[in-house]
Amino acid sequence: MTRTGSTRVRLRGWGGVTGMAAACAVTASLTLLPLSHGGSGPFGVGLAGPGPATAVPASADDCTDPEASLPPSGADGPSIEKIKERGKLIAGVDQNSFRWGYRDPATGKLEGFDIDLVRAIARDVLGDPDKVIFRAIPTNQRIAALENDKVDVVVRTMTINCARLDQVSFSTAYFQAGQQVLAPKDSPITGYDKSLSGKRVCTAEGSTAYEALEKQSFGAVFKDRHDGTEADEDQLTVPNQLDCLVRLQLGEVDAVVTDNALAAGQAAQDPAVVLKGDKPFTTEYYGVATKHGANDLVARVNQVLVDYRRGGAASPWMVSYRKWLASGLPGISAPPAPKYRNN
Repeated sequence: MTRTGSTRVRLRGWGGVTGMAAACAVTASLTLLPLSHGGSGPFGVGLAGPGPATAVPASADDCTDPEASLPPSGADGPSIEKIKERGKLIAGVDQNSFRWGYRDPATGKLEGFDIDLVRAIARDVLGDPDKVIFRAIPTNQRIAALENDKVDVVVRTMTINCARLDQVSFSTAYFQAGQQVLAPKDSPITGYDKSLSGKRVCTAEGSTAYEALEKQSFGAVFKDRHDGTEADEDQLTVPNQLDCLVRLQLGEVDAVVTDNALAAGQAAQDPAVVLKGDKPFTTEYYGVATKHGANDLVARVNQVLVDYRRGGAASPWMVSYRKWLASGLPGISAPPAPKYRNN
């Protein structure tokens, strides 16, 4: 793809993405907090994490069904008690994924499907959906935020898989997604196939999209060069998924590989890009992540999800889906069914 004449044409359709990127840049300094130890959070609240955690049997070594989580429970435990003592749920979220977790530039408020779920957890644990400290964290810092006790939960389109079960614990699945290619409408790229050969493909660091390309790249260029030269720059592997969209906008990359759920939101913002291929080439499930072994919090979130799914078309899950996602991801009639471990 040439990047001279075509870039100008492509920029015409990018007002929504550019506007969101600018809004996020302005607000990041207010909400994107460092993931170092110590300090205090907004409102003078201490940053102590969810408290003592006990090991859980699931790990990458013995994992056969990563979506199977602990049975639901409304009981309190050390993690829940820590949240109640603090009086706030600290949630790691996104602030630039349209319709999932994004900051409305008009109101400055975080909104989206994931944000609705965070508020449902806060309502159950603390009796008030507004008792939340939202922490905007990049894709590549989701696990670190939990390990370093900076957040209680991560609700940020995070895929459940066996490798991550060695680092964090997950709730049952709350959404089914899959990887897909996003590219300009006039691009010769047809999907996750040989049409990617020689194309520059962007992914977020620590994402399952990057892992997929490592297994099968079809000749795509997706790794940044780091040889100590001045040309070194992280253009292909970026901290946040929206960064890939900015690079696609500027003509610095030819395509993005990401979750179809996220890509649908980005395509909804801009008519110049589309999802390529008939369907996702993977099946993945999003879960609420907690610190590894925070069993009482995992079980409590699973209880919240039981109630969140209940009610058929009138369930809170379906209400949120219709509000945020149905236009870009039509045809979903129910959330994924939960799976539970026997132990």
